[in-house]
Amino acid sequence: MRIHHLNCISTCPIGGALMDGRTLGLRGRLTCHCLLLETDSGLVLVDTGLGLLDVSMARKRLSRFFLFLLRPELRAEMTAHRQIQRLGFRPEDVRHIVLTHLDFDHAGGLDDFPGADVHLLADERDAAMAQRTLLDRMRYRPAQWSTQASWIAYPSDGGERWFGFEGARAVSGLKDEVLLVPLIGHTLGHAGVAVRSAGGWVLLAGDAYFYHREMDPSRPRCTPGLRLYQVMMEKDRRARLRNQRRLRALRQERGHEVTLVCSHDVVEFERMTGRSHAVPARPITPRRTPTPWAGQVG
Repeated sequence: MRIHHLNCISTCPIGGALMDGRTLGLRGRLTCHCLLLETDSGLVLVDTGLGLLDVSMARKRLSRFFLFLLRPELRAEMTAHRQIQRLGFRPEDVRHIVLTHLDFDHAGGLDDFPGADVHLLADERDAAMAQRTLLDRMRYRPAQWSTQASWIAYPSDGGERWFGFEGARAVSGLKDEVLLVPLIGHTLGHAGVAVRSAGGWVLLAGDAYFYHREMDPSRPRCTPGLRLYQVMMEKDRRARLRNQRRLRALRQERGHEVTLVCSHDVVEFERMTGRSHAVPARPITPRRTPTPWAGQVG
């Protein structure tokens, strides 16, 4: 298993350092951390970020509210489609897409991979399609869902235990190398995606947390802006906070076996990749000593 780390279009939320903890000025910087996996079953994309059509037709596909609040950097070269090409692959060789959830900034690139099977939790699919509230209609964008016929939905209950987390489901066709791990709270069908590599597991926790210091076991903290944003977006507060506690315990107790990352933290992304979040992925060069916790990264 080879893992490439992609930032598939940064967002620039109002609040500067009150959001990201480091940026001076009105607008902060958040990543959209996605994974590209080289597997025996072909290429697998974990989340898509925003896609090419979002870049070219943002006002038609995205809500005005989130365009104003987050002001995504709509650079085509940062889409998953273009970064996959830059890495020397063909986008049509993406056979599977595994989603943490269906928020517009995680699923906007689905249209760029019409031949891929899309894997997600059934509760997420159902909540997104219901469009029950104004916020739901702004965060879930059916215009991005042209591939619905290829969606494969998994129940949130049942399944197996994975490091103490219930309901983990192996993604069909991927030989137990990729698991959907329910992490309900941010949305009603939110999941982490666990990837088995030669050096252990990588868990992309999606939006289960937003800021790296939230995972500090002794003194967890979050920036004021991101704390407010999480409250605004949450669907189940009790479940969200419980899952954050469980993720902190996972990092403290099993950090030698599981590398934990979220979707939007610039510090985590740059530490993991060794490159700026603002540049596309680069092809991996052979290393004498692979990174022990995530195979090879790019």
